[in-house]
Amino acid sequence: MTERDITDSWSRGRSRDPDEIKRLSETEQFGETNLFGIPATGSNSKSVKRQTDNNSEGFPLNNQSEKTVSPNYIFSKLPRWMQNWVLWLVLLTLIPGGIGFLAMAMLFKLPAAPNCPKIFWPLASESVRLHCAQLAASKQTVTDLLQAIGLVKQLPKNHPLRGEADRFIERWSQDILQLADQSFQAGNLDEAIATARKIPDDLAAYKLVEEKITKWQSIWSKGEEIYQQAEAELRERHWQSAFMLSAKLLRLDNKYWASTKYDQLNQLIATAREDGEKLAKAESLAKSGVADKILEAIKIAESISQVSYVYQKAQESIPTFGRKMLDLAQTNLDKRDADTALDIVRQIPENTGLQTEVEDFISLAEAQRSAWLGNISGLETAISQAQQIAPTRAVYNKAQQLIARWQLEIEDVARLEKARTLASQGTVSDLTAAIAQAQLIPNSNPRATEARQEAGRWQTQVETIQDRPFLERADQIALLEDVNSLQAAISEASQIRNGRALYPEARRKIRNWIAKIQRIQDQPYLDQARDLAQSGNLPAAISAAEQIASSGRALSGEAQEAIDDWRGQIRARESWQKARDTALAGTPQALVDAIQLAQQVPRRNILRMDANIAIDQWSQQLLDIARSQGQSDIYKGIETAKLVPRGSSAYSAAQEQIRTWRQFLNPEPQPVPEQSQPSPTITGL
Repeated sequence: MTERDITDSWSRGRSRDPDEIKRLSETEQFGETNLFGIPATGSNSKSVKRQTDNNSEGFPLNNQSEKTVSPNYIFSKLPRWMQNWVLWLVLLTLIPGGIGFLAMAMLFKLPAAPNCPKIFWPLASESVRLHCAQLAASKQTVTDLLQAIGLVKQLPKNHPLRGEADRFIERWSQDILQLADQSFQAGNLDEAIATARKIPDDLAAYKLVEEKITKWQSIWSKGEEIYQQAEAELRERHWQSAFMLSAKLLRLDNKYWASTKYDQLNQLIATAREDGEKLAKAESLAKSGVADKILEAIKIAESISQVSYVYQKAQESIPTFGRKMLDLAQTNLDKRDADTALDIVRQIPENTGLQTEVEDFISLAEAQRSAWLGNISGLETAISQAQQIAPTRAVYNKAQQLIARWQLEIEDVARLEKARTLASQGTVSDLTAAIAQAQLIPNSNPRATEARQEAGRWQTQVETIQDRPFLERADQIALLEDVNSLQAAISEASQIRNGRALYPEARRKIRNWIAKIQRIQDQPYLDQARDLAQSGNLPAAISAAEQIASSGRALSGEAQEAIDDWRGQIRARESWQKARDTALAGTPQALVDAIQLAQQVPRRNILRMDANIAIDQWSQQLLDIARSQGQSDIYKGIETAKLVPRGSSAYSAAQEQIRTWRQFLNPEPQPVPEQSQPSPTITGL
């Protein structure tokens, strides 16, 4: 590796040659480095001795005078400013701190590192290579880590630093793989693969490269597959399925897919759901069959952005919505409402792609509107309009068929106009001539149906003119309303044959007259039955009325209603009598049965008032029995009190008695009184 292999980012320390670096190492090894300018070893003790033998002014001290001079004397000889104790206090505070700071500064001052970018590597020592490799690797970039590996790979196998170098190479290789994995986690698969494959293939870590790459590619493929499946579900508007698929991204061992792509997919799902709801609303509006709502549906579909997953569906729906408008217009045209049909079709937007069909529809609709005027002029105008449709148009064949029909229709219209003119005279002969003229129109012609309808209407007029006298004479005869007159009226009206215009009216009148005859004949028998019922002989009344009820005549229904009422009265009497007989036993069960029988008396029956009074009396009797039983057996008393029916006068009292007994049987627990605190003892009284 040459000097160019080291980047300019190396530390800019003072450059030294290898011999100087070696001398520095030896000097540091044997402790010859000076700290604060004082030799670490080999100091001259004589110079120290000379310093101690002199005073601060540099004069030798006499041992004898040192013993006799007192400290106060020495202090008094000092200058006045040095005798201030505050000054000495400040000095004693600052001097030790300053010395400590200077010592720490000298301690942390390291020797200048070699300038790695300027080293001539063929002559560099192995220790310098290792030092510079460590410095490069500390930057934790792929390029610097590879340079670091390259610097120490060339160490000989038998070099003392080879073991340490191999450990560094292994760690730096793992660092490169870690950086590659970081790129993978950040979403840069290609970069991660390229980074991993930069590890030299002769290193032990290279065995992990392909395994790592295979794992990355597998994870990435799963992420892409999940994402694509979710996108497909979004296009089909399966929001829940897309959301469930997005959750699978969270389980992938990749931060990019589990966070960035997951968030991105969920945002797409939310947006697609909003657009899907818009499209669903548009589809719902389009189904309404109302032109304005279908137009609104088209506008909603148009508003969906091109980047939306439902954009394609929305674009496909626009022609469908336009087709619905065209169908709606055709429905109105089929009802001969050309104005509404044309108004709808002219609102169809151009982006539906139906413009050609719209133009053809308008052309034919306008021609048909002219033809529906029903006169020769309108038909001729319709033919002229339809002839303007070019042979290249899709509706050309239909236009030609309509032209042929309208040409035949012109002949039919002429005949119908002549027939209507004849029929307007109103006589039987004129109406008959009009019918004959209308029948000249063949059944295959366009106006054949209209001609048949007109002929049928005129035929009705003829039959009415011919048969009306029979009905008028029958009405006059029936005015007396006796049996003979009514029978004569029926005979007169019966001359109108089935199938004639006035036959239904004649039959209705005949039915009314027959009913009157039957009432006249049967009323005495029904009156006799009512007289029997009034006298109290209900069975005889029923027997007399049954002869009328079973005959199917006019008074049969009225007779049957009377029979049902009389039978109800008989049942009410029986129930009331049985209830009174049952209550005589006086037991709780007998009283209950009697009450139930009395309740079967209909409310509108005259016996119902007596039954209600009896029900209240028997209910009170039940309550009295329950109270008597409760004196010895409360449970039995409760069961008897429950038999008192709701709505009776004793019901409330029975319920209150039941509550009283239950409270007695299940008393509520009394609250435990709080223990009173002992009163304080008052002494000294």
